[in-house]
Amino acid sequence: MLLNEPTAVHIRKGPPRLQDAIPPFLATAGSYDMEGEDDIGDALTLLAEHGDAISMYASGSREPILGRILSVDPEQPHFVMELNEGAVLPPGKITFVAVLRNAKLQFKLGKTDWDSVPGKPQLIPMVFPETCQVLNRRAHERAEAPLGANFSATFVLNGNPHEVAVYDLSLGGIGLRGAKSDVKGLLKGRKLLEVQLEFGEDNIYVTDLEVRFTCAYRSFLMGEQVHVGCKFMNLAPELEAEIKSIMEQIRDAPR
Repeated sequence: MLLNEPTAVHIRKGPPRLQDAIPPFLATAGSYDMEGEDDIGDALTLLAEHGDAISMYASGSREPILGRILSVDPEQPHFVMELNEGAVLPPGKITFVAVLRNAKLQFKLGKTDWDSVPGKPQLIPMVFPETCQVLNRRAHERAEAPLGANFSATFVLNGNPHEVAVYDLSLGGIGLRGAKSDVKGLLKGRKLLEVQLEFGEDNIYVTDLEVRFTCAYRSFLMGEQVHVGCKFMNLAPELEAEIKSIMEQIRDAPR
């Protein structure tokens, strides 16, 4: 999933208020479809852990129905929506909108009857959508590393070698992902010098990075993970050209 610069939030928020409502968005050149249960599960899990506001819109209505995700099943593509007290979902298609990190996330689900958990009318069991639409809201377009690709960053920190998977990339920086033990010492503001970036076996580059944020989260498949966002300190023309080429290949890949 990716999804831009996260903010580390460890306290679950309270029920969303009207000022937290997020309007739906139209498909544009800056948006893309997130597909696959793993990525969608990770996104919904992050929203649940933080208690972020979910704005729901019935077909033909501009009035938001507010709620948040209570929980995500760790094994099945199911989640439970927690509506604000007194809120009701009308039958039919509903558009769900949320802000995840620095991107807007939107998907649609529909039912003729939104059955609730017995005795708890505000809790509505749901299944994952097939796709989620993501609208980036940052200076640089960001793309997730293609599935199956061997993208990694290798560096030395405090005399210890590290090799961490590259999760996403842009012309502004890269996102790393790994277990807590893999990214120990990668604190905000830390400068990583002579980092070796490997984009496949034959594409190796050396650059300097600065850690800009870290965010712990629970992956739908891999358990506890940490996302580390890094900014390029000096982006060499050769590496810039390689990133542009990779991002074009990702955009042009069949879905």
